[in-house]
Amino acid sequence: MSAGPVVKLVMLSLVVTSIVSWTIIYSKSRQIARATRGATDFENEFWSGADANQMYQHLRTRDDALIGMEHVFERGFSEFARLVKQTDDPETVVDGSYRAMKIALSRETDSVEQHLSFLATVGSTAPYVGLFGTVWGIMNSFTALANVQQATLAMVAPGIAEALIATAIGLFAAIPAVVAYNRLSNKSDRLLNRYDNFMEEFAAVLQRQVLRRSAAAR
Repeated sequence: MSAGPVVKLVMLSLVVTSIVSWTIIYSKSRQIARATRGATDFENEFWSGADANQMYQHLRTRDDALIGMEHVFERGFSEFARLVKQTDDPETVVDGSYRAMKIALSRETDSVEQHLSFLATVGSTAPYVGLFGTVWGIMNSFTALANVQQATLAMVAPGIAEALIATAIGLFAAIPAVVAYNRLSNKSDRLLNRYDNFMEEFAAVLQRQVLRRSAAAR
């Protein structure tokens, strides 16, 4: 508390940044874990031979918002059901369904990756912000020595020690942010890759279905 105003401002900003980082880490960890469990449950149900139309009708009646793989499936099947009533062209139906799933996947990607860049920014800049506070504090300590006749270590040591706290706080904010960013980025990439794989597989399922419809109509 006896540090200069600039060093205090640096330390306060780092503490606030650290609190925000931990909040993001907690919320993103829960979000990705919930989405991963949801993707596993949905894939198990879908590939167990459940009727896609019944699953679609069930999802439409749910009160909570669809997220993750359920959202991709619902958008794709909704567009598929709409297009098969309007055209007999298999390519048009499949392409339309695929585009709808791509849009849904893009929105899910934005949701999963939201705020991760903040963690990366904190991890890369917080040590330098703390170092700035340290340099500023040490500079003021040595500047104060110019006004005394005889400089001693006891006069400069407290100011230097106070300034070094800024670097320590910067590292405290940066290290968890870097670790969490790498961990969450890896998990989000794996989750989004599962969404993308499901979208490709489901598009193939829809293509086979629309081709059977076309062959039966002949």
